[in-house]
Amino acid sequence: MENSGRRGFLAGISKIGLGTLMASFTEPAWSRQLERSLSQFRQYNSTQIAGEEDFWYSIQQAYTASPSIINLNNGGVSPSPKIVQDAMKRYHDFSNEAPSYYMWRILDQGREPLRRSLALMAGCEQDEIAIQRNASEALETVIFGLSLKTGDEVVLSKQDYPNMINAWKQRELRDGIKLVWVNLELPSEDNEYLTEQYTKAFTSRTRVVHLTHIINWNGQILPVRRIADMAKQKGIEVVVDGAHSFAHFQFSIPDLGADYFGTSLHKWLGACIGSGLLYVKKDKIAKLYPLFGSPDAVSADIRKFENLGTRPFFIEQAIGKAIEFHEMIGAERKEKRLHYLKNYWMNKVKDLPGIHLGTSLREGFGCAIGLVGVKDRKPAELDQYLFNEYKIHTVGIEWENIKGVRITPNVYTTTKQLDILVAAIEKFTKKKI
Repeated sequence: MENSGRRGFLAGISKIGLGTLMASFTEPAWSRQLERSLSQFRQYNSTQIAGEEDFWYSIQQAYTASPSIINLNNGGVSPSPKIVQDAMKRYHDFSNEAPSYYMWRILDQGREPLRRSLALMAGCEQDEIAIQRNASEALETVIFGLSLKTGDEVVLSKQDYPNMINAWKQRELRDGIKLVWVNLELPSEDNEYLTEQYTKAFTSRTRVVHLTHIINWNGQILPVRRIADMAKQKGIEVVVDGAHSFAHFQFSIPDLGADYFGTSLHKWLGACIGSGLLYVKKDKIAKLYPLFGSPDAVSADIRKFENLGTRPFFIEQAIGKAIEFHEMIGAERKEKRLHYLKNYWMNKVKDLPGIHLGTSLREGFGCAIGLVGVKDRKPAELDQYLFNEYKIHTVGIEWENIKGVRITPNVYTTTKQLDILVAAIEKFTKKKI
């Protein structure tokens, strides 16, 4: 975003109301500081600014993070910056003045501008984007909407997200499709290996390949485009679970080679909890059945996937402020900062006795999410120790062949907090069993 755009965004902050739609308040101190920081660091490139704590301090002030814990489980769900929270509360109050009027006749009119903004961010056409409540809803729309018959094969991995695995298993149970499982050895910095695990599972009966863009358990980034290209040569449709990739690192959805893509916007975009996105390639829309009943199930209109009925318009419309905040930081700056934070703590613990890392330090194979384990200790032990002794919130992972504690900072995380994490892990390694 150009400087004039950033100034416009920051000036716009002063127009956000706390009580009614048109109320206003004084520009907050964090936004004034951020504007100064943007000016001060204008000459820095994204890599240089990744480690400049003075710049990121201004970003951190835009959040309402609790001082009582260090939240390093942003991979579960990320908090929204205050500007998004305020917008949601404002729209909620506005809705309650006369719900059926203000929700359906006023707030719902903001859906098409919001669709345009999401499409610009995703790098696709407006008529390929449907607004959903989370990645599970978006992807289950695809999983249950594809026309598959008995004997058709779907290739997926044991490291995929449980909701998606369970949805495919339900189709297997009901429709007699065949699930062909890939079991990935992770972490990996070998795109040929990762690609081959999927492509060698393709047969003449394969109809769909399900790919998780970034594995939620350990942050492994898969070479989705390489696998998709091989799939397309065999007429195989490509479903991409982008729950953890969208607004995390830079890409456009069409560049992935995906026919279908679903994501949660309450993770890395920082939208309100309960917001998501579904992408369906334009020529695939008509043949995909909607999850909820639509007046025309075979319509080529992307809006057929939005027939949810009464929904929280106030949450949906606040997505726009999350997009503005994301663009104000800058996608490249954000990606570099998240990768910097992951590598900051991992480099400090990687040589400690008994430590093993479950995530690559290299760009292109990992970003914000990192997995760490301690020899002969269960993930739950380290997870509980971090919280009980240091009030560091993480999550212990034991899924298939992936074991460790997942550490997920975000743009509001400070390096001082990560120094506490490092000291805690070091002390844990010395703690007798």
